[in-house]
Amino acid sequence: MRVLGIDCGGEVTGYGIVEQSTESKLLHVTSGAIKLSLRDTLAMRLSHVFSELRTIIQLHRPDVAAIEDVFYAANAKTALKLGQVRGVAMLAASICGLQVAEYAPLTIKSAVVGYGKAEKAQVQQMVARLLGLEQPPQPADVADALAIAICHLHTSATITRQRAGGRR
Repeated sequence: MRVLGIDCGGEVTGYGIVEQSTESKLLHVTSGAIKLSLRDTLAMRLSHVFSELRTIIQLHRPDVAAIEDVFYAANAKTALKLGQVRGVAMLAASICGLQVAEYAPLTIKSAVVGYGKAEKAQVQQMVARLLGLEQPPQPADVADALAIAICHLHTSATITRQRAGGRR
């Protein structure tokens, strides 16, 4: 299975594609950051995210997309903009025929680090270790996107094992 993880942000949207081999090994396919200019209008930034994600999906052909669920934001305006970026990311994946899974931040950190309140640096280090990367992914948005993809792969594997156990 090949999963596109997306970490939405108003200035940077991270993406990462992780594949799980038949031996259950995690493989880093690609990752990066879609950087947005705050000088552009919101509509232009959203269009840029949409276009970039569609290109990434068409180029790397993931099987599914996974995205971080809405979390608490101190500023309502920031939360609204984040929601708009999330909507565009979900739309891009959906238009390309992908199912979209959503995960809470605590779930993602628990799946990758083993602790739901892990710091960003811990997530970056564990993602690098799990994917066999020489350096932790930068910026943190990229590591978060890869963590979201890893979370989906772990969650899918658990659900598959549970279903197989229930058929005995």
